[in-house]
Amino acid sequence: MSVEKVVGAAEGAFEASLGRLMQLLRIPSISTDPAYAEDCAKAAAWLVKELSALGFEASSRATPGRPMVVAHYTPKGADAKTPHALFYGHYDVQPVDPIEKWHTKPFEPVLKDGKLYGRGTADDKGQLMTFVEAARAWIAATGSLPIKATFLIEGEEESGSPSLIPFLQANKAELSCDVAFVCDTNMWDEKTPAITTRLRGLVHEEVEVTGPAIDLHSGMYGGPATNPIRALSGLVAALHDKNSKVTIPGFYDGVAALPKPTKKQWASLKFSEKKFLSAVGLKSSAGEKGFSVLEQIWARPTAEVNGMWGGYTGAGTKTVIPSKAFAKFTFRLVGKQNPQKILKAFQAFAKKHMMKDAKIKFSGHGGGSPASEISEGNAYIQKSAAALKAEWGRETVLMGSGGSIPIVRSFKDILGMDSVLVGFGLNDDAIHSPNEKYNLSSFQRGIKSWVRIIGALAQ
Repeated sequence: MSVEKVVGAAEGAFEASLGRLMQLLRIPSISTDPAYAEDCAKAAAWLVKELSALGFEASSRATPGRPMVVAHYTPKGADAKTPHALFYGHYDVQPVDPIEKWHTKPFEPVLKDGKLYGRGTADDKGQLMTFVEAARAWIAATGSLPIKATFLIEGEEESGSPSLIPFLQANKAELSCDVAFVCDTNMWDEKTPAITTRLRGLVHEEVEVTGPAIDLHSGMYGGPATNPIRALSGLVAALHDKNSKVTIPGFYDGVAALPKPTKKQWASLKFSEKKFLSAVGLKSSAGEKGFSVLEQIWARPTAEVNGMWGGYTGAGTKTVIPSKAFAKFTFRLVGKQNPQKILKAFQAFAKKHMMKDAKIKFSGHGGGSPASEISEGNAYIQKSAAALKAEWGRETVLMGSGGSIPIVRSFKDILGMDSVLVGFGLNDDAIHSPNEKYNLSSFQRGIKSWVRIIGALAQ
């Protein structure tokens, strides 16, 4: 069967595909708010119905939180040599606040100037439906998918996926495939496809610093009294040297130099550091000296202060030395950095940098996940890159991501399979923000891209 015939079927059915996406977008499946639990169940049931109609063995599985959708498709004549791919996405969405900043109603999708606006359009319902509609095109044009497929669609990604790891562990035999495909990432630009091969890991911790037993009058005690905000500020200032390198001992253990071919490819990308920074009101990079902005984001670890507070923050003046101060820290990890070692090293570093009479307390729930790197020579990445080039007419960019997608590591550690991260989102999609959108071209050509990738897997 010619892949081009299936691509043609996808093109011919696009209006119907768009209509189905709009149906799913109208369901307010906000996972973090218990008030929307019924809507999450409704979204899961909608997907089960659609996949079942295509010939999948589909079901909604109960979890302690939101339902998990699992669907299997085995073509006639399939055997042990038939490729088996898992496709992962999520049907849950972020809350819509602040609602007053939306130009349209978040759960009434609107198509305007080639863009589809609404909560979940890009993250992740639009992306997820590129999988579903590509499978539909194959089945409509040929009567079957050419590979074995498992769909795993969760409903808690936007609220930390608390049920996911236990679900993977409990269903390891059922969910283990040859490879996993994750459609929750971006293109390089609106005309250039990309595969994300690097994801940074993450460690988080929160601290409480106590000085005096109570808030003190700054006139009566100013000078001799230990100020916990000052103590905390000293810790924050000590985290980096003059070159913005993190000073925690052992922090860079497991951080390898970027391979020369990768460094060369990234350098060849038409990336404007000035434009990237000026878009958010900045003029120059504050990152680690000796590395480009792309390297700083994709291949270097960081230490960040996400919040810091204490004392009086209301209107007017209140002259106190506060009893307590607080801060939240995160560390983005790369390579083989160990999250637990990083956490312990930070805690030891923080204790060492406290002023006398300042007592530091850690949250007790600090931790995180390691980075993920998939070899650019991976056969599934190479096949997918070629299929994307066939659709978009441009070389596929193999890029990194400054963010973290923990499911990729879980697929490797629990199910023993690598992931290929192919997405059609764009940097201006405003995910998690008001006026989220998904380009119509991303949805239409995303479907055709998956048609080609599935065809490449079957070869």
